[in-house]
This record gives sequence, structure tokens and C-alpha cells, in this order.
Amino acid sequence: MFEFCADPKTIEGLSWLSCYLTTPKHMEFYFSFLTVMALLLVTAPAALAFGFGGAMAARSHIAPIRWLGKIYTAMVRGVPDIVFFLFFVIALDQGIEWLMHQVRCPDWSEPIRQGLEFRVCPAAKVPPNNASLFVHQSYAFLLAVLTFAIVFGAFAANVLKGAMDAVPRAQIETAEAYGLSPRQTFRRILVPQMWTYALPGLSNLWLILIKATPLLFLLGIQDIVYWARELGGSKSARFDYPHGDWRLYYFLGLLVFYLALTRVSEIGLGRLTRRLSHGQATRAGETLRKDAA
Repeated sequence: MFEFCADPKTIEGLSWLSCYLTTPKHMEFYFSFLTVMALLLVTAPAALAFGFGGAMAARSHIAPIRWLGKIYTAMVRGVPDIVFFLFFVIALDQGIEWLMHQVRCPDWSEPIRQGLEFRVCPAAKVPPNNASLFVHQSYAFLLAVLTFAIVFGAFAANVLKGAMDAVPRAQIETAEAYGLSPRQTFRRILVPQMWTYALPGLSNLWLILIKATPLLFLLGIQDIVYWARELGGSKSARFDYPHGDWRLYYFLGLLVFYLALTRVSEIGLGRLTRRLSHGQATRAGETLRKDAA
């Protein structure tokens, strides 16, 4: 905060606005944008890993593994996101504490379940009650990443499985005719070829993931929507910087942020699609060949 902001009642105009926009709570609002971006950058590869594992499992020749892959995609895709977010995080958090309780407090005599309450010994709390705020926030962020990765990994698994099935059989037969093993055929032929077919579906998932980030508040994280609502609400004279209901302006700012992020994503994904289409026996690949001729 600037020095002339020491007494908010003595300033006005742009000076007042500059002081207002640099309060500690506004700094937390700006930091929440970084939290959203960090969530996207970490969750996208994690969800892709879940999706790749799910697709591999669903295509497995071993029946139990194939059933596991299909159950994962069917269950997660069939449950509404908001219900999954509310249930899974609580269940995962309590499951971790239950395991810690069994290890650290084997002599604990009180029941863990007491009606609707879940009670474990203090040593089993994750993170510990005396941990810093940063540790608590990091733990909540990791739970959020895992939850988002599982949900969007199920959709990615379906997209990747469809892309693997779309690779022409002739490509696989040619690799087999050249003596490649099934593992080599998968790594050198199937996986590189499938991205062309998977990218449209994965692009949609990325955009849906961007739109789903406001669900962070369900996981106990103060995201940009939370701060926009809190900071934009009416502030009476008892506040240092009183103002009217400015939520419309804050939410318009969020609208610009999400539209800009979506537009940048579309440009990047479009370039990636053109790059992957080069040399492919698809309509997009043929269009690129004609343009280059």
C-alpha cells in the first residue's frame, strides 16, 4: 500500500482508487488468479495421465482390468460434478485420517464415528492442527487437483479410447508386418497416430476444465469468484473504503478473464491441431498438403 493511503478518509479520486485496489484483501484476490492458473497447469497433465491409464485399462485383454477401466469411466461420468466434488473430497480426507489413526493411535478406545461426527486422535489429523495456514492451503489445493484430475480423467479416458480405436487398422497391420512387437506398435504407431483424433475431444475438455474452476470454492479454496463476491459487495461507512454494490464490475472482470483465457486456449489448440495434422491421411492433413503445394 502507498504511503498516502495511511488515512483513506483524506484521499479521493484516482488516489482513492489506487489505495482501494492495493489493500491486502485485493492482493489475495489477485493471488487467487494465480491459484486458478496453477490448478489448470497441474490438473491438465494429471487428468491426461488418469485418462491414459483409464483408456489403457478399458482396452486391456485382461477382463478384471478392462472392467476396472470401464467402471471408472462410467461411474465418474455418470455422477454430477458438483455431487462428486462434495462427496469425494470429504471421503478422501476422512479416509486419509482414518489410515493415520490406525497407524498412530492403535490404543484409541473411542469410536471414530459418533453419529454424524468423524473423530480421530489429534496425531492423525491431516494436516496437523498446529500446521501453518500455508500447509492447510497447500493440502486443500492438492485435494482439489486430485479431484479435478479424477473427474476430467474419466472423460479423457473415453476420448483417448475412441482415438485409439479410430487409428486405421492398416497402420497396425503394417507395423506388425515389419516385425514390431505389440509394445513397439503401441508406442511407435498407435500413440503418435491417435493424437490427431483425440485432440478435438481433449480441446473441449480443456475448455470445460477452465469453466469448472469456480467449483474450487466447494473444496474450501477461496477462488476468484469468492473474492469477486466478497470485495464487490456493498461496504458501509465503517469500512476504510466504503462503496456501493460493485459486484457487477467484479464479475465483468471475471468474464473478461475467462473469455481471454478461452481465446488464448483456442489459438494455441488450433496451432497444435495444424501441427499434428501434417502428413496425416485426414481431411485436415490433406488441406495442409494442398496449401503447401
